[in-house]
Amino acid sequence: MHPILKRIDQLDLRLQNIALFIAGVFLLSMILLTCANILSREIWKPVSGTYELLGFFGSVTASFSLGYTQRMRGHISVDVLINTFPKRLKGVLNAVSSLVGALFFALIAWQLFLDAGDLMRSGEVSETLRIVYYPFVYGASAGCGLLVLTSVFDAVKQAVAPGHPETGEGTAR
Repeated sequence: MHPILKRIDQLDLRLQNIALFIAGVFLLSMILLTCANILSREIWKPVSGTYELLGFFGSVTASFSLGYTQRMRGHISVDVLINTFPKRLKGVLNAVSSLVGALFFALIAWQLFLDAGDLMRSGEVSETLRIVYYPFVYGASAGCGLLVLTSVFDAVKQAVAPGHPETGEGTAR
């Protein structure tokens, strides 16, 4: 792999690992909160705002794990027809597919970013705990943005070196 692509790959991996760590912290928080709510419900009364917090934490967990899943080629794809094509054509088709996905999630990230700004200006808060929404919407926007970066980089790798082990060719998709 070209030295510049290798540096970009290292940066992408570092960013995705940080995002995955954050997603893991929020997932662990969801598990602990759910367990605490179940125990608290049995002993006395449920933890107030559990439903709200699980929704907020779930949005961060899901969005911050998108890029890493793309990097590990963990998203579902059906490539029965594409597997019959030559490697170069497969690389081009995979690159185009990654770019289309990147464009789609770039639009989602942009709209989430705009929505977060509107929520910040309006001061909207959750009903039970009165938690502001916008940081979690900004977080979802950032998670989608990381997916865009990984998808674009994946497209470049597919276009430059289709069939190369570092492009993920031949791995489960």
